[in-house]
Amino acid sequence: MKILFVADPLESFKTYKDTTFAMMREAARRGHELWACEPADLVWRAGGRVVARAARAITLTGDAHAWFSVVATAELALADTQAVIMRKDPPFDSEYFYATHLLGQAEREGARVFNKPAALRDHPEKLAILEFPQFIAPTLVTRSEAAIRAFHAEQGDVILKPLDGMGGMGIFRVPADGLNLGAIIETLNKGGAETVMVQRYLPAIKEGDKRVLVIGGQVVPFCLARIPQGGEVRGNLAAGGKGVAQPISARDREIAETLGPILAARGLLLVGLDVIGDCLTEINVTSPTCFQEITDQTGFDVPKMFVDALERSL
Repeated sequence: MKILFVADPLESFKTYKDTTFAMMREAARRGHELWACEPADLVWRAGGRVVARAARAITLTGDAHAWFSVVATAELALADTQAVIMRKDPPFDSEYFYATHLLGQAEREGARVFNKPAALRDHPEKLAILEFPQFIAPTLVTRSEAAIRAFHAEQGDVILKPLDGMGGMGIFRVPADGLNLGAIIETLNKGGAETVMVQRYLPAIKEGDKRVLVIGGQVVPFCLARIPQGGEVRGNLAAGGKGVAQPISARDREIAETLGPILAARGLLLVGLDVIGDCLTEINVTSPTCFQEITDQTGFDVPKMFVDALERSL
């Protein structure tokens, strides 16, 4: 197959842990043809098709640093590939939104896009949990400072976070003393202009923020517990958390097996569920990670499971 990866610049990849690289490596092992572009390369012209301007055909070198070689550069129509894999990292800003519409047009022209562009738009990673209240902690979504203060008074210890962040960016904990609550609200809601999510603090974060992967509706049997280090409240690897792979719990499986078939039917081939203790906290659909960490620590081949699912879908 000819597979086009729409991703961040290849030069920015940290191949020892990058999930998109792991996907590419497994696809290349099977003889598939690898192409790559960035969202900024997507172009549509009236009367034409969506193309990736200056898309790069690459081969993998096996070197940890100069890890790819460009063998061709061309204007590539997305409909002329067998699969387009959207792997651009958040934030899900206006440009990401526009990219999903271009990818949606490519679908109408015959391209197969994973994850499905409409599903990416319909499942904002923080807000998607609201559909499954039976699995989440007490949660508030609002612009209102008064509502946040009332929720804090009710819950006593809360986490506040923006709706468009990633990697733990902009996450604050406010315990019962309420210290700096006003300043944190001002920082996040920008005077009532932006919506904030507030959730009860879950002490189980000390045991890790678990990333549970669901591929093609099927649950990966191991998760990665991202454990906060030092005085951090965030377990995200990007915030210095330690990743420890472990078998998923009965509760993890219950959540994943409930959501998996629903989300797969909507065109989400790969989903990363974030679970703290027994509670679902996020549904990641843009560029879920942790393939390499789980594979390296457990021997379970997550990239193989992903490419198997991709090939079945096609």
